[in-house]
Amino acid sequence: MKYRLIQKRNPQDPEGARKWYASPVNAGTLTFQELAAEIAGRSSLTQGDVENVLRNLLEQLPVFLRIGMSVKLGDFGTFRMSLSSEGVDTPEQFDAASHVRRTRLIFTPGVLLKAALATITVEQALPDTAQ
Repeated sequence: MKYRLIQKRNPQDPEGARKWYASPVNAGTLTFQELAAEIAGRSSLTQGDVENVLRNLLEQLPVFLRIGMSVKLGDFGTFRMSLSSEGVDTPEQFDAASHVRRTRLIFTPGVLLKAALATITVEQALPDTAQ
């Protein structure tokens, strides 16, 4: 993984000196179709078959997350929803529409995915390749 150095302030110390931090360099974007073609090339499925499975996953995942289920996809990982809210003094004062600040999707990688990503090495990008 390539990185570039950027200078910024520490959010906990906005008056402090700016420091240099590593920032990942985006090497591009793999499209849905390109991912499906890569997966199809490693299996007996066609690119269309893979795209169909991925589209169905995309349609069904929110259905189960909305009702509060975690969705575990084997060694790939688990998706679940989380929320943050404002506190109130009594349960009667709580109103979801005004006190829930946001919901967000949490992904926890599975053991095999974590292991595969644990071997990532980092190197500074050359100035002409940094984005």
